[in-house]
Amino acid sequence: MLYQQIARNKRKTIVVMFGFFVLVALIGAAVGYLFADSAMGGVIIAAIVALVYMSVIIGQSTDVVMGMNNARQITSAQEAPELWHVVEDMAMVARVPMPKVYIIDDPSPNAFATGNNPEHAAVAATTGLLEIMNREELEAVMGHEMSHVRNYDIRLQTIALALSAAISVLVNFAGNFWWIGGGRRDDRDNNSANVLAIVGSILLIILAPLAATIAQMALSRNREYLADASSVELTRNPHGMISALEKLKTAQPMKHVSPSSAGLYISDPEGGQKRHWYTGLFDTHPPLDMRIKRLEEM
Repeated sequence: MLYQQIARNKRKTIVVMFGFFVLVALIGAAVGYLFADSAMGGVIIAAIVALVYMSVIIGQSTDVVMGMNNARQITSAQEAPELWHVVEDMAMVARVPMPKVYIIDDPSPNAFATGNNPEHAAVAATTGLLEIMNREELEAVMGHEMSHVRNYDIRLQTIALALSAAISVLVNFAGNFWWIGGGRRDDRDNNSANVLAIVGSILLIILAPLAATIAQMALSRNREYLADASSVELTRNPHGMISALEKLKTAQPMKHVSPSSAGLYISDPEGGQKRHWYTGLFDTHPPLDMRIKRLEEM
């Protein structure tokens, strides 16, 4: 059951990422069609914009993310023995290099991983997490974070952020250009097929940011399920992960957290709760009860 769930989650991730790239291409086609009468030209421009954003964002250092979350690095086991040795053990089991280790001074239990790849990764845990988790539960949490590193989730989320930024740039360009009268104008626009294409392109541009947000959140939620299952694979102990998630259910919102990095944490650092099915579309994390249920079904 464990390996089937991991495989299923990976397939879902591929579908979501494919949908993201298709959405970028469609936005480019819509912009190109409206303003240059060339859908293919728009796709090419969109691809260039997306690649530029990916190269810039992926190149950002871990220090920036850690700085946004007020994390301090520990450089030896003497500073936080249990955390250091658990991270070291989980990295060894996951067969990834030992990441940099950080601590966030916050009473709310939480943790996250970041970086460009396993060779340049870092993990952070709050003081609240270290206080309430026993060794077994801490191993499960760090196994979860090592899974994000091993599975390249940290890079996937970065790519998703870059694609969302590229979509925002294209949409803003379309909106600004449209208001200054840059829309395509010629006799062919009177053709009913062209009118429908123009209306469809405008609707696509308007709804694109919403679709991008939903896709980004869906990717984040799916990777949490995968990391939970992968942590069990590493620790061979589903009870540890279940027990850790049970404790996270009682966590209060963190005092200082960067909204842009909320999706990196093992649980929602802002304490958001799903109230309706449509609000769940914008959640960065799946409900903890659902995550626990999936682990119990393994």
